[in-house]
Amino acid sequence: MNEFNLIEKYFNWGKLNCDALGVGDDCALISIDSGYQLATSVDTLIENVHFPRDTSPADIAYKALSVNLSDLAAMGAIPKYFTLALTLPEFDKHWLESFSTSLKSLAKKYQIDLLGGDTTKGSLSITINVTGIVPHNKALLRSSAKVDDIIFVSNTIGDAALAWHQIQQGEQPNQRLLTHFNRPEPQIKLGQSLAGIANACIDISDGLEQDLNHILKHSKVGAKINLNNIPLSQSVAAYVKKTDDWCLPLAGGDDYQLCFTIAPNKIELIQVLKKELDIQLSAIGTITKDLDFKRLGEFDQKCSAYQHF
Repeated sequence: MNEFNLIEKYFNWGKLNCDALGVGDDCALISIDSGYQLATSVDTLIENVHFPRDTSPADIAYKALSVNLSDLAAMGAIPKYFTLALTLPEFDKHWLESFSTSLKSLAKKYQIDLLGGDTTKGSLSITINVTGIVPHNKALLRSSAKVDDIIFVSNTIGDAALAWHQIQQGEQPNQRLLTHFNRPEPQIKLGQSLAGIANACIDISDGLEQDLNHILKHSKVGAKINLNNIPLSQSVAAYVKKTDDWCLPLAGGDDYQLCFTIAPNKIELIQVLKKELDIQLSAIGTITKDLDFKRLGEFDQKCSAYQHF
């Protein structure tokens, strides 16, 4: 099967949105309503770097799109379109069917159209570029945290990192941990709901501390967090208690939760969001005037987050 037949068979699904021209031409054409800005991001997943070799194609597809959607969530954007660059070591009908079905299902869930991309032969890697829209000047940024803001995170932290740690140790993670690692759920609704409430926001991909530090750097502020307030699942809490290894939840990464800051007078709005979205939102610290990053707790070891180079 040649490249064009492969694309037509597995990735030409038809469009969910009518304001774009997608698969079939040299470029996608996108129309955008006045009053909106485009938000776009790109991520690459590589075998044995971002997922183990024996990961199912359905899980690979889900994670590849989900981690990109998480970037849109961090900006409060509405998902609209994505492109796919797929590098395969060989043509495998069953692998492609499973990958395509999973990708299509998640795309439909978040109403995001596949507009095109590229296929080539080589070591397995998946690159997805997502595009969303956000009302003009309403995007959530990293650079807008204010002194005395309260720092929040969504759901629990460290589950995916624990799964990956156990896999590397030759252990079998439980299904909950595996789901967090293989199929992270992008916080799209939360991101959109934080518009007008949060001052700054980022998704947690490379580790809570490192990503929070991006907010601090861009906003020119500091932070003080309380380790005891970081939301941990039972599995991660048990691991930390046994090993005293706070670096796993602080720097393990792959959470794809949102870390955001809000003014103290908007706490009641967060309580409303928790009920409306049925989501766990935990206050873990505050933004400070000095530029230091401080932890409250008995763990003072320096943690190293994931670095690509």
